[in-house]
Amino acid sequence: MTLHLTQVSLTHANGVEALRGMDLHIGASEQVAIIGPSGAGKSSLLNLLATALRPDNGELQVLGERAWQLSAHQRQRLRARIGLIHQAPPLPPRQRVVTAVLAGKLGQWGLGKSLLNLLHPVDIPGARAALARLDLSDKLFTQCQQLSGGQLQRVGIARVLYQAPEVLLADEPVSAMDPVLAEHTLSVLCRHARQHNVTLVASLHAVELALAHFSRIIGLRDGQILFDLAASEVDRELLDKLYANEQLQSPPITPTPLSVQIPRC
Repeated sequence: MTLHLTQVSLTHANGVEALRGMDLHIGASEQVAIIGPSGAGKSSLLNLLATALRPDNGELQVLGERAWQLSAHQRQRLRARIGLIHQAPPLPPRQRVVTAVLAGKLGQWGLGKSLLNLLHPVDIPGARAALARLDLSDKLFTQCQQLSGGQLQRVGIARVLYQAPEVLLADEPVSAMDPVLAEHTLSVLCRHARQHNVTLVASLHAVELALAHFSRIIGLRDGQILFDLAASEVDRELLDKLYANEQLQSPPITPTPLSVQIPRC
């Protein structure tokens, strides 16, 4: 198993119990969507899988390693094999897009090359190629502060694609994009995962996007897994239970237009 959680619990410093006794197993090259209401624990789960958070109880295994039994140096090497796409990428406003994308390999480069990259981009063609996949190659030398929210999200995705990790974790990666751009961007992520045998786990607010692009859906509520099913088995009754008592109705399931054929991961 690429990702393996056994009775994992996580409580944040403010006392909020984010995950409760969770068992989860995700195999190599598998692509999984996580859905659920706000506060369900989706972001906490992804950060835990990225080893950015340490569980209070239970065992976490990533890529065959017991992450929190490793030394700090070994865990840093493990993190270089994991890519985490943030909903709001932490990009310095004055940083140029090319530098932001190339930062994806800082965990794999030595100190000298990393420092050199800050002064002069060491792989402009590689950064341009990653951006081109997301229709952003024209923004190569633009400062991040000049980009829209959706463009910043795509730069964050390009950085992780350039990193070329074995596990790709995406936390609401298309939340700031319009529907057409969100469809295209998720297609790029799924295609990359298939072509490179990458394990892809994405949290999504839009249920229709999760059902259209992913064959396995995990419903998370109150820090626990409510269901873990094939997309074809997720129906309105399950979604109503998942989003019960939310101020808004559970998200509608809208069919994909017949003119757009979206391959599932």
